[in-house]
Amino acid sequence: MGKQARLKSREVRKAQAAIAAQRKSPINVVTWIGGLVIVGLLIAIVAVVVNATRDAKGSDGKLVNPANLTASEALLVGQASAPVTVEIYLDYMCPACGRFETTNAAELDRLIDAKTINLELRPMNFLDKQSQGSRYSTRAANAVATVADQAPDKVWAFTKALYANQPEEGTTGLSDQAIADLAVQAGVAQTVADRFKDRTFDAWVTESNDDAFEAGVTGTPTVKINGTKFEGDVYTVGPLTQAIEQAAGGAK
Repeated sequence: MGKQARLKSREVRKAQAAIAAQRKSPINVVTWIGGLVIVGLLIAIVAVVVNATRDAKGSDGKLVNPANLTASEALLVGQASAPVTVEIYLDYMCPACGRFETTNAAELDRLIDAKTINLELRPMNFLDKQSQGSRYSTRAANAVATVADQAPDKVWAFTKALYANQPEEGTTGLSDQAIADLAVQAGVAQTVADRFKDRTFDAWVTESNDDAFEAGVTGTPTVKINGTKFEGDVYTVGPLTQAIEQAAGGAK
């Protein structure tokens, strides 16, 4: 059972328990009216949960995972056989993530090319609320997931392009057309970019976001090296590279 379905089930059980509790109480006019109000509110809550589930999964109710995910359901950059895995939890609207990418992209490129690391990108969409209703975080992450599904070797180039052209937090973000244009400029085929508008992986993005919070992630960027959270400075060139190279030395 998926997380959204479990959430719906929990809310339904809460509603049922509240109704049962009301039935065990002495009945008078006041409690009867109060019970109707409570039941009405609970029904409204369940309706919101059901509608949220439907919106997250799309009209057909299906959760679709992109192809080429890692075993832990992240987007893979580089060779899975590399000795060091660097996980990056990110939101494409997050200014701190943009700063992280600007600082570390060249070093990460070098380490990927040297087959020292692979990256596991874990997109989040909690900053959708900071794009004036346009759901920019979800739209951008869905686009990256589409690239992972159809052209996995272009995921990192596209991610860097999105951060190089990152909109300011609190704006509507880039348009769908602008996102598609950046993908093509990063080497993604136009036929793949044309699929962004289908929003096939919106529900997967939401699930990736929820999984991150369940794993204890409290903000972005969060970086893990072989499963251990990196606590050093991610906004200065050097500390992350040093930690990665130490991990690579220990893996030999």
